[in-house]
Amino acid sequence: MTTKKETALVKQLLEAGVHFGHQTGKWNPKMKKFIFGEKEGIYIIDLEKTAKNLLEACKFLNETAAAGSYILFVGTKKQAQHIIKEEAEKCGMFYVTQRWLGGALTNFLTIRKSVKKLESFEKMKEDGTYNNLSKKEKSTIDKKIANLLKNLEGVRKMDRLPGALFVVDSKKEDIAVHEANKLSIPVVALVDTDCNPDKINYAIPGNDDAIKSVNFITSIISKSVLEGRNQFLASKRDIEAGRVPFEEDHKAVEDKEVEELIEGDIRLEKAAEEQVKDKPIKKKKAKP
Repeated sequence: MTTKKETALVKQLLEAGVHFGHQTGKWNPKMKKFIFGEKEGIYIIDLEKTAKNLLEACKFLNETAAAGSYILFVGTKKQAQHIIKEEAEKCGMFYVTQRWLGGALTNFLTIRKSVKKLESFEKMKEDGTYNNLSKKEKSTIDKKIANLLKNLEGVRKMDRLPGALFVVDSKKEDIAVHEANKLSIPVVALVDTDCNPDKINYAIPGNDDAIKSVNFITSIISKSVLEGRNQFLASKRDIEAGRVPFEEDHKAVEDKEVEELIEGDIRLEKAAEEQVKDKPIKKKKAKP
């Protein structure tokens, strides 16, 4: 039975165009349960189910944020990038709007290692080391910094794995969803009629292409996360423990692990170089 809150939400969803799915020729049969019908070759999504699932997703994310966990917002398609970044920043969470870096979750220490590299390059500029480099070396470092900043912008300060993911277009972000599934990290996603909802813990059926639709859904998610985060900030356990909300609890441990990884890489590189130097050069025998 539809509640008053769900009924009011359905009207807003309708105004935002959330009900427009993909063309009938482009669909995933597993989305059938969320489809109301079709009109002029376009699937129409059942907004009552969208409203119900959206509220359930908001409740879950609110509780997750209230427990002090991170929510990672993911949306790399052009029409979602600005919205994802803006709404994630509003609720103090992290985001990915450029290409998903393989292993961002399943090989999290590698991401922390990349952050350390970025920080080391930035330190070179601060302490003057950069100024002593050749023009070619400066150019190489500048390119590396630009690339790292682009890919790590939204996750640079994420010192531990998120408690949940919010994804716009689970089909496009299938690698992110797969990694989250592998680590049992719950996934909340805006899923259009061409997506597979089976891999999503909280599937929100809706238009994932139109800016107005993406903005409406993401803003509601963001508000729920912010409310949960504020509850966490005001919780007695943080005051009693004297902790700064969202402080980097595991940063010291992770930083040490990352440094060990970097040192290990350096040792391997040096060993490889020495091996090449020590390896005798085989002379080719002259053909008779």
